[in-house]
Amino acid sequence: METLSNNEICMIRSLREKKFRDELGLFTVEGEKMVAELASSGLETVLTVHREEVGEKVMERISSCNTPSPVLAVVRKPAPAVHGATGLCLALDSVRDPGNMGTILRLADWFGLDCIFASQDSVEVFNPKVVQASMGAIFRKKLVYCDIAEKCAEFRAAGLEVFGTFLNGENIYESSLPAEGLIVLGNESNGISDAVAAECSRRLTIPTFGGGSESLNVSIAAAITVSEFKGHGRWK
Repeated sequence: METLSNNEICMIRSLREKKFRDELGLFTVEGEKMVAELASSGLETVLTVHREEVGEKVMERISSCNTPSPVLAVVRKPAPAVHGATGLCLALDSVRDPGNMGTILRLADWFGLDCIFASQDSVEVFNPKVVQASMGAIFRKKLVYCDIAEKCAEFRAAGLEVFGTFLNGENIYESSLPAEGLIVLGNESNGISDAVAAECSRRLTIPTFGGGSESLNVSIAAAITVSEFKGHGRWK
């Protein structure tokens, strides 16, 4: 493409907002590495824009990044994912920060988790900041929006344990952890809601060895917790 029409520019800019992503069924991907991974993801690319073709000023207008990348793609959103009560999965109870969501997608990809469940009030996975922070993991990992309390009950009904991450509970480093189950992480400020906490069969704590900080960032807590579950001699 040699240029973009004003309508195309306005459309791409509108995708910064969730209501237009929902209305149009589209989202954006930026960066050479991300767009290269997109090509093998199976998702439909509607439009690809290269800086060398449209110029720096146009890229500045359409980019969601502080520093516009050399390439941007407009992508059709896939059908909503589904996943049952199987495997080792994460459940995010009102995780609102895009950076945290993207980082959690990335660590789920790294550790080979089966699925991520998120409450309906969690940040949208196609938010540009989530997409960028995922570093391509968004193309490989399932994220299912659902009622987290109901999903916890579903895992328990299937005979699998539901582990809530709390400030008080079992020391995770001293706990026996299974290969399958559901790990629940809470909101950045308020933690796990009462309704979801009531559905947790076990409470886990990452103990402090310093005591200066009140809590851990949710994505850091997720990485530590998942690493412990994936350890214990179960690497495959």
